[in-house]
Formats: sequence, structure tokens, C-alpha cells
Amino acid sequence: MRFNLPHVNSLRVFEAVARHMSFSRAAAELNLTPSALSHQIRTLEDHFGQPLFKRMNRSIALTQAGRRLLPGVEQGLLLLNDAVAELAAPHSDTRLVVSTGPAFAAKWLVPRLHRFVDAHPDIEILVSANMKNIDFVTGDADVGIRFGLGDYDGLEAEPLLEETATPACTPEIAAGLTSPEALAGVSLLHDDSIRHLPDVPGWADWLAAAGASSVDPSRGLRFNHAEHALDAAAAGAGVVLARQSLAAGDIRIGRLVTPFALKLPIRPRFHLVGLPATFRRRAAATFRDWVRQEIAETSAAA
Repeated sequence: MRFNLPHVNSLRVFEAVARHMSFSRAAAELNLTPSALSHQIRTLEDHFGQPLFKRMNRSIALTQAGRRLLPGVEQGLLLLNDAVAELAAPHSDTRLVVSTGPAFAAKWLVPRLHRFVDAHPDIEILVSANMKNIDFVTGDADVGIRFGLGDYDGLEAEPLLEETATPACTPEIAAGLTSPEALAGVSLLHDDSIRHLPDVPGWADWLAAAGASSVDPSRGLRFNHAEHALDAAAAGAGVVLARQSLAAGDIRIGRLVTPFALKLPIRPRFHLVGLPATFRRRAAATFRDWVRQEIAETSAAA
């Protein structure tokens, strides 16, 4: 069977430019010079005989042809990587790179990870704690744990922990919180790390639901990392509107308590994500089973 296909490198470049909507950011990701990247795009456009991007003064946009091409290229690259990953599976069953945000790493994964190591000493785990987008095609990580709505095209995404938001603070501060209105007398701590996502309640939402209309929800300290907001609350700096999944460990050991029963649901949640072929590998499948078991045991003990 003969295929009239452009070189896969040109398609990789096209996908990166379309994803970033920037030649410079795509060049940096692919470690190419701007001229080399532009040459790849021109080669691809010559192959199809039509432009794939509109070049404007300070931005670019996909042409109609580019929009038609992109979904197939994305899916094709994922399928190609899937096949390569499956072929390589026997050589990578003893090492797993897990990418996760710093908050989940510090507050959930790392405190439990010794149990995985004890149960599976033959599997080496590398935890990469960062907020970067993961490129599974280039091998940034084997699996990832990300907070969102689960819309990860071409990837398996398994929802993990159900999420709620509730105030949390030290036992000493909680002793003075006889009602939600008493929050007017303490500093409110804000976790802004997920405020860009839909259906994430903040202090204004919780105070309104609690009927605490006299409390100004905008007061207090703001943090762009959830673990910093939780640590500030544990240090006695105020009351944080905490995600239950991240605060559970501090609550279990008594560093934090939840002074009120009211919990608001959060629609986004943590997901375990990766290529379908990756989860057919022993290391990734074993890690997924272990995460499921940890969640089940935590839920049963709650």
C-alpha cells in the first residue's frame, strides 16, 4: 500500500504550532530554530498546495484547511505513539514517570508512596511535580495526575477523588468560630490555583450558602498554589477554603479541622491520565491499581 504523506516531522511541527498558536513557542518546545520550524511549515503547505496558517501582525490562526487537517494529525500522532509505546513495553515495565502538580504530590501522593515502594520494590517511580502540559508523544512522562474536567483528547482519563470545598483551620482558631458569621474576625485564605476552571466555588459562594452575609469574602491572603494555602492555615494564618482531597491528610493528623459541616461540590477533579497503550504496561497498570486501592481505603476510613 502506497501513501502520499508528508514527513512525520512536518506534521509534528504543524501540531505544535496549532496547539500553541505561536511559531516561537512551538520552536522552543521542539528545540528548533525559528527558521527551521518555518521551513517545515512551508514544506507542509507546499505539499498540500495551500496555506495552513494565516499570518497576522502579532498572531496566527488556522486557515480552513488547517482546521480540517488538525484533528486527523493529532489522532494520527497519538496512534503512532501508542503503537511505539506498546512495542517498547517489555523494556519499560520496571520504571514509571508520574507527572503531577506540586499540591497533589505534597498532600496526597508522596505521603502514601512508600506503601507502593514496599509492595512493588521492582518498579522504580519518578515523581515529576510541575504544572506543565504533558506531551506523552515526546515522553515527558508515562502517566499524569491532573485536575480538570476530564476532557483530555486521545487519552485515557480516570477520575479519582470526588471533590468538595469547606473551611479548614487549626483547632485553636476553630474554637472561636461559633458560627459562619464569626469568620469576619479571622483572615480568609484563598486558593486561587484552580479559579480559572468552571464550577469551582470560592469564599463568596461558601459564605452565601452559609448565610454569612456580613463577612467580606475578598479579605485575606491569596495563594496560587493550594499546598501553600493549606500550610498557611496549618500555621495559624487564618481559615482556608480547602479542597477536601488535599486537606484530608492534615485533617487526619489534627493539623487542621473543619469547623463547619457545610461542603460545596467542586465539579472538576483529579484524573489519572495517559495513553491507552501505557496502561497496558505492567508498571502503569500496577500504579493505577494501587491508586484505586488507596482511594478505596481512604474512603472507607472516612
